[in-house]
Amino acid sequence: MQEMSIKGVRKQEVEFPLRNITLRGLGFGDSSKPLIVALHGWLDNAATFEPLAGYLTDYYLVALDLAGHGKSDHRSKDAHYHLVDFVYDVHEVVESQGWSDFILLGHSMGGIIGSMYTSCFPEKVSKYITIESLGPFTKDSESSPTQLRESIESRLAGAASTGKHPSNKQSVIRARAIAGGFSDDCAAILVERNLTEVNGQLEFTTDRRLRTFSSLRITEDQAQAFLEAITCPTIVIIADNGYEIVKKTAELRKNWIKQVKLLQSPGSHHPQLDNPQAVSAHILHFVHEN
Repeated sequence: MQEMSIKGVRKQEVEFPLRNITLRGLGFGDSSKPLIVALHGWLDNAATFEPLAGYLTDYYLVALDLAGHGKSDHRSKDAHYHLVDFVYDVHEVVESQGWSDFILLGHSMGGIIGSMYTSCFPEKVSKYITIESLGPFTKDSESSPTQLRESIESRLAGAASTGKHPSNKQSVIRARAIAGGFSDDCAAILVERNLTEVNGQLEFTTDRRLRTFSSLRITEDQAQAFLEAITCPTIVIIADNGYEIVKKTAELRKNWIKQVKLLQSPGSHHPQLDNPQAVSAHILHFVHEN
């Protein structure tokens, strides 16, 4: 198990062999300390929590690479990346490790997955923290036929195309920084885990199938049911320069959770990357309450 130190906090590669897939990730700190399980956003990886980990030294932070991301396995050729299957993966990891009474932290898509997990398994999660998300994206039920058609067509088109190989790491870092609205240094943290070299050729570790359209979106009523089932104390951290739709959605949905606080943080849609000290201050205040 590879280990190194970041800001005085031990960092190690972790691996979770499951029934049909192996997930990997990063463990930060001392495993004897209280556990925080962290879930990253779409096309990101476990390293998105690396800057934050340096401020959470009283905890053992386990950041997963979700299926098809970072160093985790891709799903089999006949499978796909449905949102509910990520929730299944998280629970299989939790059960395999015997984890309970842990703090769950999610960013963006990881926050969506976290909201669904916390609502389904409230006995496992003592506190829930979500950054730049509050519950699943939704569509009206009438859109379902169109949504499914577009998903099928995008999957077929993706399967018929060939992936592009990046020419050099720096160009990938610059492109990721532009897309994310953060610095090259922040982008480099993510890119390092999203690239590998095979026979002298750089390749993305992220599964290309993640870029295809979702097969179905849940309805707003379903999203409300998930959020209303969350019983533990919750904070929602919204970035000043994050996505406007996230701010609006959080305001509309905040009353669906029994114990929730909406908090502001400076930064982009990835404030845990570009403003980890501000985000950690919110988290530490929250986890030390009660």
